[in-house]
Amino acid sequence: MNATVLTLAFGGARHSAIGLALPTLALIAVVAVASPVLAEGVARVVVVPEAVIQIVLGVALGPVALNLVHVDTVVSALSNLGLAYLMFLAGTELQLSHVHLGSSTRAVVGWLASLAMALGAAAALQSAGLIDHSTTVALCLTTTALTTLIPVLRDTGVFATPLGSTLMSLGAVGEFAPIAIATILFSTTSVTITTLLTLAFVAIAVGAGILTNRVRPPRVLLFLRRHLHSTSQLPVRLSLLLVLGLTYVAQTLGLDILMGSFAAGVVVQVIIAGEDRAAVTSKLDAIGYGFLVPIFFVVSGVSLDLTALVAKPRNFLLVPIFLVLLLVIRGLPTFALYGQDLPRRGRISLAFYAATSLPLIVAFTQVGVAEGRLGPENAAALVAAGATSVFLFPLSGVRIQRR
Repeated sequence: MNATVLTLAFGGARHSAIGLALPTLALIAVVAVASPVLAEGVARVVVVPEAVIQIVLGVALGPVALNLVHVDTVVSALSNLGLAYLMFLAGTELQLSHVHLGSSTRAVVGWLASLAMALGAAAALQSAGLIDHSTTVALCLTTTALTTLIPVLRDTGVFATPLGSTLMSLGAVGEFAPIAIATILFSTTSVTITTLLTLAFVAIAVGAGILTNRVRPPRVLLFLRRHLHSTSQLPVRLSLLLVLGLTYVAQTLGLDILMGSFAAGVVVQVIIAGEDRAAVTSKLDAIGYGFLVPIFFVVSGVSLDLTALVAKPRNFLLVPIFLVLLLVIRGLPTFALYGQDLPRRGRISLAFYAATSLPLIVAFTQVGVAEGRLGPENAAALVAAGATSVFLFPLSGVRIQRR
């Protein structure tokens, strides 16, 4: 290929969709590189998760401040893919062998108690004229950000303690249950049909996990191992095939694609259990945390309408209100249900971890604003509260546990 052909090719790319998105993607790449550097720089003073830094820098680069980043169809598609992959990574972290039945049962009971409390609190806020759509706000208040907690708690060694398996159950229920309920409540079809489709999808995902766990011929395992470190990267490609396949099945059934992504992560975790788990997981993490996930968090910051939040004092006051509600709604049931399993300080730490929330808040608020169920000021307040919870709650939990 000569220089003339290259010039024509790249000249045409400037006017294509990808060419127009390149300046924004380049700035997002700068943020992705800068965020761990900034996190490391302030680590001696305070621990700031990279997700919070990426959202803040997204706000700074967005229309609220510098107006340098513009979200077009290409960037939006990559951001949605980043969110789906984030849910997939949460599923891969859910090691079913470490999750006990009693802990899972209490996690479900605790989440149902959180849902009842959240619906009551959201209804009261709506009656007071502070929020627009109580159901959307309530679901946001019942989520747990396992995907955001994982990097922080993995580095601090929490997952290596008895608290780790309990936290896995809490995080899995706190991410999957809100997605399932949102799928049923916000579907355009009837509740009965959507519920049946949701159950059918769960059965498909469970069946896929059981099948892949039992049908593992030694020749197939050796074949995959040979291609793990070759240019084919076959185990990684199979994992991505499962992500796209189950996500497509969920979308075809009219369900939330996040449900498909999370289920795919659980199935992949079952498949890669064994001596190759660390190698495959590191490659999957590299795709997500190295490329797709930062795009999602930066775009979330770009899309955050802070002007609507500060337009009225009462809108800004919603941030501390939502932050307290997250701690009360997710923390109190968690503290009350694990009295027989953990000492008092362990339960307090677990309550702070359970109250940490961000990715699903961002996802639910974006859908709520797009469909007209949620005002931009409510969405901004919820995201700001979620970002603050990611900043404060894990740090509080780790300090209490270490004492």
